[in-house]
Amino acid sequence: MIESSALQKYSLFGGLLDDQIEKILPLMGHEFYEEGSDIIVEGQPNDRIRFILEGRVEVSTHGVVLYEFKEGDVFGEMEILDVMPAAATARALCATQVMSISNTALREIYKIDSTSFAMIIMNLARDLSRRLRHLNQRVLTTEKNLRV
Repeated sequence: MIESSALQKYSLFGGLLDDQIEKILPLMGHEFYEEGSDIIVEGQPNDRIRFILEGRVEVSTHGVVLYEFKEGDVFGEMEILDVMPAAATARALCATQVMSISNTALREIYKIDSTSFAMIIMNLARDLSRRLRHLNQRVLTTEKNLRV
C-alpha cells in the first residue's frame, strides 16, 4: 500500500497534510492496467477519478489523440464533475498503475473531512484549468499554422 506522504507530491493532494490523506487513503482504490488496456471508454459511464502512480495513458476521442498523461496526472474527473458518460477513451500506453477515488468515496470524504474534500475539488479545478489552457494554446498554434 502506498504511504500518505508519497501522495503529497501529486497535484490532487496539494495542500493536504499527512493526517488528512491518512483519513481518505482507505477510500481509494488501486488499479493495474496492461499496455493497450482501455481504462475508460468513450460514451460509457465512469464513476472515478484516477491518478497515475506509474505508466502513461493516452486520451482520445473519435480516433484523435487529445492528451498523454504521465505519472502524477489525474484523469476521469470530467465525468465525476458533470455526471455524464465518458467524453473520451483513456488507454494505457504501457503497464500502468493508478489509484482511484470513486464518486461514492468522494461523498464519504466530504462527510468525514469537508476541508480535504474542498481541497481535492480545488486541485481538480486547477488541473482542469491548466489542461484547458494547454489545449487552447494547441488550438491557437494549429490555427496559426493553417493560415500560413
